[in-house]
Amino acid sequence: MLKQHLQQKLLQKLSPQQIQFIKLLQVPTVALDTRIKEELEENPALEDPSLMIADEPKGEYDDLNDTPEDFDAGSSEESTDEFNVDDYLQDDDVNDYSTSYNNGDDDEEKKETPIAIESTFFESLQEQLDLVPLSDQDFIIGKQIIGSLDDDGYLRRPVTSMIDDLAFSQNVMVEEEDVLEMLKVIQHFDPPGIAARDLQECLTLQLKRKDPNNPIIQKAILIVENYLDEFTRKHYDKLEKSLNLSSEDLKEVVAEILRLNPKPGDSNQVTTKQLQIIPDFHVSNNDGVLILTLNSKNAPELRVSRSYIDMFDHYDKAAQKDKKMKEAVQFVKQKLDSAKWFIDAIKQRQQTLLKTMNAIMQYQYEYLLTGDERKMRPMILKDIADKIDMDISTVSRVANSKYVQTEFGTFLLKSFFSEAIQTESGEEVSNKEVKKILEDCIGNEDKRKPLADEKLTEILKERGYNIARRTVAKYREQMNIPVARLRKEL
Repeated sequence: MLKQHLQQKLLQKLSPQQIQFIKLLQVPTVALDTRIKEELEENPALEDPSLMIADEPKGEYDDLNDTPEDFDAGSSEESTDEFNVDDYLQDDDVNDYSTSYNNGDDDEEKKETPIAIESTFFESLQEQLDLVPLSDQDFIIGKQIIGSLDDDGYLRRPVTSMIDDLAFSQNVMVEEEDVLEMLKVIQHFDPPGIAARDLQECLTLQLKRKDPNNPIIQKAILIVENYLDEFTRKHYDKLEKSLNLSSEDLKEVVAEILRLNPKPGDSNQVTTKQLQIIPDFHVSNNDGVLILTLNSKNAPELRVSRSYIDMFDHYDKAAQKDKKMKEAVQFVKQKLDSAKWFIDAIKQRQQTLLKTMNAIMQYQYEYLLTGDERKMRPMILKDIADKIDMDISTVSRVANSKYVQTEFGTFLLKSFFSEAIQTESGEEVSNKEVKKILEDCIGNEDKRKPLADEKLTEILKERGYNIARRTVAKYREQMNIPVARLRKEL
């Protein structure tokens, strides 16, 4: 049986323009230029004056001093089908579309950084393979092995899988012995340790390239081949007893092993996985006064196309407005609206970035003046959101993807946020202050008797920080510092 009833629901929907702003806010500086170029290609009504011909008259459309209007993406005026041509013909409106911020970075950005041309890791191995006199079959096997290596230089694919690949993809039938013979050839290539199937084989290959008559090398090979587990766990007392070594001899052997490269592929690889970091802000210290500037890459100069405005001018004066003309003008209006929304989103992005970073700078003023982590104040996202009257999610998007360059390094804004810890005196301090103390204690410890977590907890309590041992262990792990036993040195 069907029943009718009324139901009220409260829904919050984002307009396409608000979604566009949120996406732009998350884009890092290094990718913003690409995003703008994509928009310029898709929307002919949007122009970048810096890409225009030098002798083109700029006219009145490059007013650089306009204050960005409030971004009202949900405006009913923009969503209607009717439009007023005069809105697009007023010079003031066109000026509102343009934007430019000059922060003194122009000269710096015009400089081109030279890039060194290097052979990649795989190209280097292929070049070495080309120099070895081989039969056609062995050459094909060698190429298959090189192509099967991981980025760190290890061969983790089973030999049987490579045999199947050769049979199905290249119609080359080989035996396991053929592949293993070619593997031995490639394992003699540079860098040493290449094409190993595990860490033990990688270290052994490197040691066997050294002087075989050296007793230290002999002992090192013995440890890697038979006592690698004890070595990695730093059970040095067991090694001394098992190999009948003095502590001084073991120290030399350990030093020799530590000089080896556990990831030989990384030593000669030109990697493209590293993301270039371009700071969004610069904070400089001018005689004790912090000055904040926005990277000019975040403030591109954009404007609405003059030719599209001329189209509206022509339409306004046209005596007859047939269906095709109306459709054409509707298309032009859509592109003009899209250009306006994009420029407004860029403007709001600039405003939001500056507003958020300025609040962070004021909150962490002492830290940004000195670079001393002990002067960093506890700060959470809500503190900044309340200060600038914005949503926590907006502050989070800025903090998680934007960088600031200071006089003592470039940092992700997220690193300025930390939880509060209360001292015995009742004062609230940042947990980064505690981490700094832990780092100093571990850095200055006797490596022959490193400080256990219990001892570190006692040191903190002596200094007025009443923190549990598990919290100390958590902070140590967050700083990627191993446990005391693994920090032990001979």
